[in-house]
Amino acid sequence: MSTEVPLHELNEQENSNSTPPFAGAAEEEDGENSLLDLFIVLAERKRLIFSVTATFAILAVVISLVLPKRYTATVTLLSPQQNNSMASALTSQLGSLGGMAALAGGSLGLKNPNDMFVAMFKSRTVEDAMIQRFGLMQEYQDRYLTDARARFEHYATVNGSGKDGLIHISVEDRDPQRAAELANGYVDQFRNLSQHLAITEAEQRRSFFEQQLKQANQNLADAEEALKETEQKTGLIQLDSQARALIESAATLRAQITAREVQIQGMQTYATGENAQLIQAQKELDSMRAQLAQLGGSGESTNGVIVPKGQMTESGLEYVRRLRDVKYYETIFEILARQFELAKLDEAKEGALIQVVDPAIPPDKRSFPKRSLIVMGATVAGFFSGLLAVFLLAELQRMKGDSDVSLRLNRLRNALTFRRQKAT
Repeated sequence: MSTEVPLHELNEQENSNSTPPFAGAAEEEDGENSLLDLFIVLAERKRLIFSVTATFAILAVVISLVLPKRYTATVTLLSPQQNNSMASALTSQLGSLGGMAALAGGSLGLKNPNDMFVAMFKSRTVEDAMIQRFGLMQEYQDRYLTDARARFEHYATVNGSGKDGLIHISVEDRDPQRAAELANGYVDQFRNLSQHLAITEAEQRRSFFEQQLKQANQNLADAEEALKETEQKTGLIQLDSQARALIESAATLRAQITAREVQIQGMQTYATGENAQLIQAQKELDSMRAQLAQLGGSGESTNGVIVPKGQMTESGLEYVRRLRDVKYYETIFEILARQFELAKLDEAKEGALIQVVDPAIPPDKRSFPKRSLIVMGATVAGFFSGLLAVFLLAELQRMKGDSDVSLRLNRLRNALTFRRQKAT
């Protein structure tokens, strides 16, 4: 017995198993409908978007008018440039000592000298001096100096990294006149600090050679006094020409060795061990030590210097030693004195430590608040806040239309309340 299936049931099964010919078009139409629904939601609640945006803009206007005005005064400075051409020009005038002076006056400056000056402006000493001079602790109403220093650093900026090579100092204050006074006073306090410091290369060399020159002068005076006492005690006033020439040569060479050692020590304070001039100075020092060794002496003394044949009395040997010391300290003093004068000339050529290009003047335009930026930013934020509010309300309304979701929302609302539920 065969079972026949009605024709209309076969057609329904074929239609259910096959893909509708216009499925892609239907999905595209759904996307267009979703976008259209979004615009409809925005259009229906356009008043809410406008209200939120206008509220943010009005609040921004009110706040920008209420905020206290602040003014920024700026002073522009020119830092000293590292330049040692004066020392190079005078090198030829030093004769055999020109090579040593050229090494002492070599260019060993910093890559960017402004970085050092900016760091000094931001030093605790300068900032504390500013706080004490202008009474900023009382103005900022801070109990501790650390808090006042942090507040001052917030209102003062020092920038020396610009392409113009200048240092710009900006200070912000509510009073334009006081802002200019603070900026100019900042420079004054820095100058008070820098008077006690050797900052530039020429100043460092001048300070170093000045100390060495004072010591050499004292040693020379002591040696001359000792020679005078020896002459009075022994009665000797001169030696034969051969002995005197050997003693003077050895003393001069030993003095040059000591001066070169002092020079290398000074160069090591502002040059690395790979500096070509420092390496050259070390080689020349080794060569002079070898020459002194050939004369029978050492770097520390010339007691073994070769003397003419024949015996010398004890008084003659004592006279030789005293004369040798005098010649040694004379040469040391001469070398250090010339290098000291070179350093002084370089320091004078560098000019003032800090030169003011543009002094700070009371600004005629406020720097804060920037009302236009505040209002524009608040308006944009209000617009997006209005869009967010519209989307949240639309989603909440959709959820309330669903009975299951609405029931869960009611349960959540009841759970969030702190009122005690009545027993039913």
